[in-house]
Amino acid sequence: MKNIPHYLAALAITVWVGGLWVIGYLAVPTLFYGQADRQLAGMLAGQMFETLGYIGILCGGFLLTQRYLLTAKTALRDLKFLLIAAMLLITLVMQFYIQPLMADLKIQALPLDVMQSAFAQSFKLWHGISSVLYLVESLLGAMLVIRTFRTPSQ
Repeated sequence: MKNIPHYLAALAITVWVGGLWVIGYLAVPTLFYGQADRQLAGMLAGQMFETLGYIGILCGGFLLTQRYLLTAKTALRDLKFLLIAAMLLITLVMQFYIQPLMADLKIQALPLDVMQSAFAQSFKLWHGISSVLYLVESLLGAMLVIRTFRTPSQ
């Protein structure tokens, strides 16, 4: 019974980081490749990223709390704690600042597609920032997985 928090943490890391990689680098590119309507593909991708954001907030909050309880006063020197905190911060910025900003640009562009509107340059800028942050979060997640699931002899 005492290992349940450890198993839940492993599951949370798997769900969060696995979701980042599967949605961002498999599902969304496949969606844009297979869907002729780019506006529809963008809407569906946005919904997937929004759902993943909430999953990340739940998993990140749990993992940060669990890690803090394990490391207590040394949390700020614990690499796994710092990786989780950085990933959670990126998730929060994306979820509550960048994604709503991009959604607002799409609404302002109506009835045009945002890429055919006066807001195209701004949308491209925020999409690029979002993509870079997503890549950083994905790489931090890979580091977290490696640090968590490495063999004890390492």
